[in-house]
Amino acid sequence: MNLLRPVILGLAVAVIAACGSGGPPKASPGPSNPIATPTTNVAAAAVNGGPVGVDAINVLYTTVTVCVPATTTCQAIDNVEIDTQSSGLRILASALTITLPPALDSNGNALAECAQFAGGTYSWGPLASADMSIAGESVAALTVEIIGGSSIAVPTACAAVGNAEDTVATFGANGILGVGTPAQDCGALCVASTEPGFYYACTATNCVPTTVDIVSQLQNPATLFATDNNGVIIELPSVSATGAASLSGVIVFGIDTATNNASSTAATVLPVQTATSYLSAQLAGQTYASSFLDTGSNALFFNDSSLTQCTNPNLTGFYCPASTENLSATLIGYTASGTGGTQRIVDFSIANTLNLLEANSSFAAFSNIGGTYDMTGIADTFDFGLPFFYGRNVYEVFEGKSSSVASGPYFAF
Repeated sequence: MNLLRPVILGLAVAVIAACGSGGPPKASPGPSNPIATPTTNVAAAAVNGGPVGVDAINVLYTTVTVCVPATTTCQAIDNVEIDTQSSGLRILASALTITLPPALDSNGNALAECAQFAGGTYSWGPLASADMSIAGESVAALTVEIIGGSSIAVPTACAAVGNAEDTVATFGANGILGVGTPAQDCGALCVASTEPGFYYACTATNCVPTTVDIVSQLQNPATLFATDNNGVIIELPSVSATGAASLSGVIVFGIDTATNNASSTAATVLPVQTATSYLSAQLAGQTYASSFLDTGSNALFFNDSSLTQCTNPNLTGFYCPASTENLSATLIGYTASGTGGTQRIVDFSIANTLNLLEANSSFAAFSNIGGTYDMTGIADTFDFGLPFFYGRNVYEVFEGKSSSVASGPYFAF
C-alpha cells in the first residue's frame, strides 16, 4: 500500500506571501488532448480549491454516491480525491450524513484501519459496508473506511506514525477514491500476517491488529464494476506556466470496453510492478527505481541536489530555483529482469514554488511545482504527481486485467 498525501494541501498562501522574487517562470505543459464528455462510464473530475476551508493545490476531485446497502438511503459526496496510487474508498466521517452498517470479522468484532501516508501522517477509522455508484457504474456492499469515525482511542502503532489527518481540513478532501493498479489496498500480505498499524479488530473499548481476508479488505471499486472494470483513463487539459484557477477533466472507467474508451495507438505502454505499481525513471544520470504515477500527490517529488530548495518554512522541501529548470526524465516500464523495459521520455519544468503561489494566490492548478521526496526508507523514488497528468490522457490497466493492447498492470500515455 502506498498512500501519498499532497504535501501542500490546504496551504494558506497568505502566510507565505512575504519573500518572493523574480519574474513569472516558464513551463512546458503537456500536449493538447481530447477530453471525453461526462456520461455513463465517464465521471466529471475537477482541480479546484476543494471543500470549504481547504484551498487545495493540485488535487483532483470527483463525486461518488454511497448508499446504505440494498436501500435507497443515499448520499452524493463531492470533493472526493481521485488517487491512482491507492486502492479503496475512504470517506471522512464529518462529510457523511447517513449511517452505514459496520464491517465485522468472523468473530463479530468491528474492523478498522490505519491508513498511513508519506510525510508522517495517518488516518484512523472503522470499516463499513456501502453500495457505491459513480457515472452509471456501481458496486454493492463495498467495504469502505470511515476516517475519523471511531470513538476508540487510536492504537499506539497507528498514532506513532505522526500527525492525524481525520478531519476535512487536515485531510484536504471529503474522501479518497483509490483506483490504483492493485485490486486491494493490502492483498495477500494482510491475509497472512498482522501488519503493524494496518487492519484492526475492535471491541467496544480496544483494538488489536488482525489479519483480514481478501474480500473484506478495501477494494479498488472500479475492479468490481459489472462492466468497464479493467482500468481507468485520466483526462486533463494542459496548464500554463503561471497556473490556472481551476481545471475540468474526467475519469473514464474501462479501457477498450466501450466506444468512448479505446486505447490510443500513440500511447506507450509501461508495465508496473504488481504489488507496488512501481516503474523506473532516469534523470541526469540518476536512476529512480521505485517511481510511480500518482494523481494523489500534488507535485513532482524527487531528490535532486542541483535544485535550490525553498527557504520559506511553509514550503520546506519544495524547490525554488532562481529561474525555471526545464528537464527531461526517461520512464522505463517494469520487467522481472530489471532490464529492457519499454521507455518514454517526459519533458517537465520546475519553477519557483514561492513565486508561483505569491503571484497566483487564488489558483488551484500548477504544472511546474516540485519538491523532495522524503518518505522514510525509499530514497530512489520519483513521484510523478498530478502535474504529470496535465495535458495528457493517461491509461491505467489494473492487475489481473487486460486491454486490447496489453495485460495489466500498466500505465500508458
